[in-house]
Amino acid sequence: MYYVEKTKGTDYLKQFDYMLFFSVILMSMFGVVALRSALGVQGVSNVWLKQIICLCIGIVAAIVISAIDYKDFRTLGIVLYLGSIVLLVLVLLIGERHYGSQSWLKVPVIGEFQPSELSKVAFAVVVPIFFERLKEGKDIGKNVIKLLIYAMLPIVLVLMQPDVGTAMVFVFAFIVLLFIYGIPYRFFLIAAGLFLAAAPVLWFYVLPMKKFDHIRNRIISFIFPESDLLGSGLQVYRSKMTIGSGQLFGKGIFHGLQGQSSSMYYVPEQETDFIFTVIGEEMGFIGSVIFILIVFFFLFRCVYVSMNARDPYGSFMVICITAMFAFHFIENIGMCVGVLPVTGIPLPFVSQGNSSLIANYLNVGILLSVSMRRKRSFYRSSS
Repeated sequence: MYYVEKTKGTDYLKQFDYMLFFSVILMSMFGVVALRSALGVQGVSNVWLKQIICLCIGIVAAIVISAIDYKDFRTLGIVLYLGSIVLLVLVLLIGERHYGSQSWLKVPVIGEFQPSELSKVAFAVVVPIFFERLKEGKDIGKNVIKLLIYAMLPIVLVLMQPDVGTAMVFVFAFIVLLFIYGIPYRFFLIAAGLFLAAAPVLWFYVLPMKKFDHIRNRIISFIFPESDLLGSGLQVYRSKMTIGSGQLFGKGIFHGLQGQSSSMYYVPEQETDFIFTVIGEEMGFIGSVIFILIVFFFLFRCVYVSMNARDPYGSFMVICITAMFAFHFIENIGMCVGVLPVTGIPLPFVSQGNSSLIANYLNVGILLSVSMRRKRSFYRSSS
């Protein structure tokens, strides 16, 4: 038995999830320092200042969203979802191409905007609606079809860019939602078998295409890391060397070599996808472990919120967001230390990226909204 406490007036400050919020702020502070160091003499340039501005925008947006009862996201989410789909189509038509993907739109103030980041927020708000309906047994056949359409549409559009790394984030979140919903294990085994059967076709006929050639090279570099140290394997090789050079306590903040592009240990894209190398080099093993512990605290706090959500919609929504964050953290840090293939996805709250930073804080606002309205035990005082 439980009842739900409403968050009105002074109750807002009482119900606010300070532990969740400040764990995110701590990760963002790591990001501000690491980015400043990675940019070196350019650290006070527009890149760093825009990151600070977007951080402030994100924090304000998270606080505003937390004040909204997440039940209203069922309606608002559909509008956000349709808008994100329009932007994903638009980026395929007039988007900017970088690193082999046409994934960016030019936007005033924040610069380049990545619509797929906004679509992650929309995905996390809309897809759980259908899982809730299925959990309640409402129009099973109709809602299964809607679920597949709403889940697959952004994935297909992101793959068309092509941005396999971001598509994997959606797929992983969807698989986690299916697992939590209670899909029988045999379906996962069947899906895994179909993927293995299709793997040779993908490897020999799809990945060799010019559009996906960079993905194939990354896989080869992961399996054979020493095969092309001057080409596709350069980033990971230098990343491991740089992190290892930090040893136990690191070289000290702003005393690393990543801000010096002439350094033999310079890691390309160290301010974005490989920013964890800056943390490893300047803060050492101790600093890296502290950061990872904050990440685990944040993720476990999200799991706690999902377990205590007042309804299935809130629970599924938090699970989806947590899965997305977890994939980002594990994949990004894993590729920096060479235990996972390079996919080009950023480290949340740390990597340079205006649209990703704001989108991450929008998701944090959703997490806070669910947490502030979670169920309470019947014997707890309402005062």
